[in-house]
Amino acid sequence: MLKGDKNKDGTYEKQPVIVQGITGKFGSVHTKLMLEYGTNIVAGVTPGKGGQKFEDVPIYETVTEAVSATGAKISIVFVPAKFFLNAAKEAFEAGIKLLVAIPEHVPVRDTMQAIEIAKQNNAIMVGPNTPGIIIPNLIKIGIMPASPFAEGNIAVLSKSGTLLYEISNSLTTSGFGQIFTLGIGGDPINGTRMIDAFDMIKDKSELDGIVIVGEIGGEAEETLAQHIIDIEFKKPIVAYIAGRKAPREKRMGHAGAIIMGNYGSAESKIAMFSKANIPVAKRPTEVPILLAGKIRKK
Repeated sequence: MLKGDKNKDGTYEKQPVIVQGITGKFGSVHTKLMLEYGTNIVAGVTPGKGGQKFEDVPIYETVTEAVSATGAKISIVFVPAKFFLNAAKEAFEAGIKLLVAIPEHVPVRDTMQAIEIAKQNNAIMVGPNTPGIIIPNLIKIGIMPASPFAEGNIAVLSKSGTLLYEISNSLTTSGFGQIFTLGIGGDPINGTRMIDAFDMIKDKSELDGIVIVGEIGGEAEETLAQHIIDIEFKKPIVAYIAGRKAPREKRMGHAGAIIMGNYGSAESKIAMFSKANIPVAKRPTEVPILLAGKIRKK
């Protein structure tokens, strides 16, 4: 969906994107940055400001109007958390097929309802509390800085936004550009789980390897490791787990980053990755070193 069809010159057609909350404090700042990157933002949605423009992007009263006028199937949402459910519902019912949800601290019940509505409409939701998605040199749908990323053939899937940037930068400076990077989101419930993100990209022929950036808490990494074993995935994978030294039963930053007993511990995640033949870096800068070793052995 993100790349669209190939043009005659071999480049990809840039998919149209709408911004819900385009005139808000964060929406306006990041719309400018996404436009500067080259993202094809074709419309914004802000109730009460229909008919106006922001950075030459037309603003509509509703998502339905924006979709009808532009044919966009992708939306990024910057509305406050308390308004997120209504914004997501409106988007999915208007025909949006990929929703990138930026707000953090969305009530869990609202997130669960939004995920259900997405399923009912055969759509995908990334987030909430995601930094977004970037395909370097093609499209940026999110709040990540552009400088850490470069075009290449490595996918990066991350629970942490900051580590997504840091590890992608380490990869870039080591000569490993990225084909696709996605932030899962830091809220306790995610519209796109780590395993879902993996399945999005695992069959891409251009893919040379995958970096998984996990963290303590939950079982996303263990579930993904078992999935990788089950499907006998052969391409190189390297992982990093944040929070190895975090005290147990203390919440560390993200809402999902908490260990209870052995559940969600770094040890359990590392053990499962080891079982799947996936090396786990001890520090972010070690990721490209391990990846280079895996690719040489391929």
